[in-house]
Amino acid sequence: MYMTGHSLRLGIVLTGLFALVITTGMPLQSAFGEGGARRDVLRLEQQNLKDAIEQATQAVDHGKQGHAEKLVTHAEASLQLAQRGGEGPHLAEAITHLKEAIEHGKAGHADVATKHAESAVNHLAQGKYK
Repeated sequence: MYMTGHSLRLGIVLTGLFALVITTGMPLQSAFGEGGARRDVLRLEQQNLKDAIEQATQAVDHGKQGHAEKLVTHAEASLQLAQRGGEGPHLAEAITHLKEAIEHGKAGHADVATKHAESAVNHLAQGKYK
């Protein structure tokens, strides 16, 4: 009888410890999970900004060659990426300049569109690591 009573108490204690570990570990998992998700979002935003800079730079290169249509194509791609690049004053300015570059590029004003695309590149680069 002694072993059965001892085994029963040991089982109850171990069950209690198991329940304690599970209930205290659960909230920690969700807290760490959210941190990982936020890191993923930040990485994606940074990648979008990097890609937006590349597209805007290509828009500038085409604009300098007088290729307004190609400038518009790259500026539109940059705009889409920039809009998914997070928030911030430099990003907002870059988006404004990309919209202007697109508008002037569609009107065939490659020189003015190029200046706006250059400004967008500068703002995107300044906002990249903020």
